[in-house]
Amino acid sequence: MSASAITPVFVRLKLSLLRNGLRQSGGRKAAYITSAVFALLFAALQLIGLIALRGHAHAESVVVLAVAVLGLGWAVMPLFFPSGDETLDPTRLVMLPLRPRPLVRALLTASLVGIGPLFTLCLLVGSVVAVARGGAAFAVGAVAVVLALLVCVALARAVAAANVRLLTSRKGRDLAVLSGLVIAIGAQIVNFGAQRLGASGLGELDPAAGVLQWVPPASAIGAVHAVSEGSYGVAVAQLALSAGALVALLALWSRHLTRLMTSPDGSTLPSAESAAKERSSTGLARLLPAGRTGTVMERSLRYVWRDPKTKAAWVTSLAIGLIVPVFNAWQGTGSVYFACFAAGMLGIQMYNQFGQDTSAFWMVAMTISSARDAYVELRARAYALLLITLPYATLVTVLTTAMLGDWRRLPEALGLSFALLGAMLATGAWTSARFPYSIPQEGYKNVAPGQTGLAWISIFGGMMAAALLCAPVIALTIWLNVSADGDDWTWLLLPAGTAYGALLTAAGLKLAAPRTARRLPEILAAVSKG
Repeated sequence: MSASAITPVFVRLKLSLLRNGLRQSGGRKAAYITSAVFALLFAALQLIGLIALRGHAHAESVVVLAVAVLGLGWAVMPLFFPSGDETLDPTRLVMLPLRPRPLVRALLTASLVGIGPLFTLCLLVGSVVAVARGGAAFAVGAVAVVLALLVCVALARAVAAANVRLLTSRKGRDLAVLSGLVIAIGAQIVNFGAQRLGASGLGELDPAAGVLQWVPPASAIGAVHAVSEGSYGVAVAQLALSAGALVALLALWSRHLTRLMTSPDGSTLPSAESAAKERSSTGLARLLPAGRTGTVMERSLRYVWRDPKTKAAWVTSLAIGLIVPVFNAWQGTGSVYFACFAAGMLGIQMYNQFGQDTSAFWMVAMTISSARDAYVELRARAYALLLITLPYATLVTVLTTAMLGDWRRLPEALGLSFALLGAMLATGAWTSARFPYSIPQEGYKNVAPGQTGLAWISIFGGMMAAALLCAPVIALTIWLNVSADGDDWTWLLLPAGTAYGALLTAAGLKLAAPRTARRLPEILAAVSKG
């Protein structure tokens, strides 16, 4: 069947999928319409902003970087949101008598239907208007818009086809949970970038734009600026790069489609050798204490490594805990006390300990028959967290201090970090027993419906209580810094903060253990809700 014959069919199929998806529920329809309105409103404002940028000295740098980031977004979108478009899964077409090349053309055309392509089109049109000067530049701009849009869509399709076996498996769907990490880290990078631009101006973008203007799809927009400047040879080379990238992506996409339609799916089947290696691996257990403490620690650490949502929460906390103090120190606007952010971010992992087990908590509940059992369970979970948090918080504090060159304040910064960590372990153990909530395993939600209030009370109430518990160490730090002879005694804050944090942790575990033992049925019901 030719491409011209099946292309209209695939466009109608895409429209039917969108329409039928909206018919599934009123909530889904409302969410889609709301997201579409906000996306289109943002696209319109962005288009106006880019047009207003016309004539600015650094307009080319802004639009080139914007299109480059847009292309990156299209590349990673299928990895983090594989369920966002059902047509991204070409394995559903395996049984149909379709050849790869006509199928590529039909899918590429159908991919141009949707909010994402329309948003991309608005940004590309605004970028062309911002840098084009003269009729020749606008003529090249029309070609550049089409090329850049097709490169973005083909890039997303090629990435999806290359990873479709993974993305349609359970592990692949769980990969979408890590989108929170990308958003969190990206937000911090954008924040620091905006601060730097606010202080230095848009000229800071010129070096990066000079490189990215040769990288598709940004090279297509770079060609428009080159024509405006009279550099026709440069413009031809940049357009050729975009066209070549499109051809290469389509060829890659076609190759993966051929492989998908002719090869069996064995990507999700572990080999016997790797399975045997996994079963025989006991290195972690040998390093941990014997008895229930070591068993619980090993289970908690395996959750961190294997459970997608637990891993995403840890990786996000580790990344942000390092980015905030280090980036501020790198910009010269930070303080050694910002290193406490690392301990605070990782201390949050102590909250809702039983909710992380989800419905499997019933197996843990069967082993708890007394306050002593509950205490050992909570203590082992705290030990597992400390195994990662203590060296990490120390490393971030030392690194921040080294970047600032303020070694005199290292002991007090470490003391504050350890005291904060102890306070969060204490409040986290108590709120885990008092305000447990369920974490859904599927989808992107981290709180089951109807339990949002519990989550807010558990996390933010516990954090406020931890801040109050740290008040004595904070007051001592302030007093020693303002006192005339206090500088000679600030080193005491390290042992004092460490001892105070250990006492808080022990007291919190002692208080939480009896409540945990008494409320086991309520906790099990709460964490199994999702």
